[in-house]
Amino acid sequence: MNTLPYKDKIRIERLICTFEDNFRITQLYAAYLESFPEIITKEIINELCCDSGIRKEDAIAALLCEFFALDTDKNEADRRIFRNYILPSIRILDPKKYTENPYYKNVKLPDKKLGNWEFKNESYAPYRAVICHDMIIGEDFSEIPPLGFFEEKFEFPAVLEDGNEWMTLTPVDLDTCEDAISSAFGKVVTFGLGLGYYAYMVARRPEVDSITIVEKSHDVIKLFKEYVLPYFEHPEKVRIVCDDAFDYAEKRMPNEKFDYAFVDTWRDASDGAPMYERMKALEHLSPNTRFSYWIENFLVSNIRAKRFVDIREDYRSGKLNMSYEEIERKLGKR
Repeated sequence: MNTLPYKDKIRIERLICTFEDNFRITQLYAAYLESFPEIITKEIINELCCDSGIRKEDAIAALLCEFFALDTDKNEADRRIFRNYILPSIRILDPKKYTENPYYKNVKLPDKKLGNWEFKNESYAPYRAVICHDMIIGEDFSEIPPLGFFEEKFEFPAVLEDGNEWMTLTPVDLDTCEDAISSAFGKVVTFGLGLGYYAYMVARRPEVDSITIVEKSHDVIKLFKEYVLPYFEHPEKVRIVCDDAFDYAEKRMPNEKFDYAFVDTWRDASDGAPMYERMKALEHLSPNTRFSYWIENFLVSNIRAKRFVDIREDYRSGKLNMSYEEIERKLGKR
């Protein structure tokens, strides 16, 4: 039986409500993005805004509310999802922010096939839904996935292997690297090469003396050297190491004395969370290096959700023996 103080029980009940809302919006958006990302069209938005005079963001939110079958008049849980999650998540994206980015403007990937590889431009249709930034995490543990929409068709570079999308450079890739680019200084190491966007942007910074790229795929390195590195303004700053990220971080990195490290070796939070925890456990080997991680809030959300399931079950079964402050610490509040 729980012997928690009444104050803690109230706070835990509120926390359970927040996490259940987090789970719900994640499931709704995941199903939407996977199966129906283009269900909202330019014609529908223009007609709705013209008829009602509302903002495009509000029109999108209203359409999502209808698509998710939310009853905001009679159902408090539905009203909370709409008010606290959907409304603040919607973004109208400015294409100039991306097309005027130095990498977009200067790096010209060939539109051709190279054996099993193919460079090509892919595109988002107008009002196709895309995750456009890292997860927004509130002080109350609420988690809002930012959802972006371009008003016109938007093209972005991609690399395909055997016809399957393998690497892309989308708005989320640019937006979620902003802090890691602006914070980089001195001697930098990045784990994961991709299309070389992070390395390109960091090498341009006068505050950065050098950037070491750790990438285990020989094919990716070959493509980068041949088709991306020639566009670098400061190729002399770049060093490429073909190695496994974790082996390098454990065995070689401590002797390198890097100032800044950026880790991006995963496709999304589901495969990234275990790698994130594994790399975090190696940070102590390079105590003077400042680490940053791609989509870190999404990774934290994934880990936190799994931890909370156990806490909720212990609480409901009367086995929970932690104070609310201890729960916060277990969930990584600090």
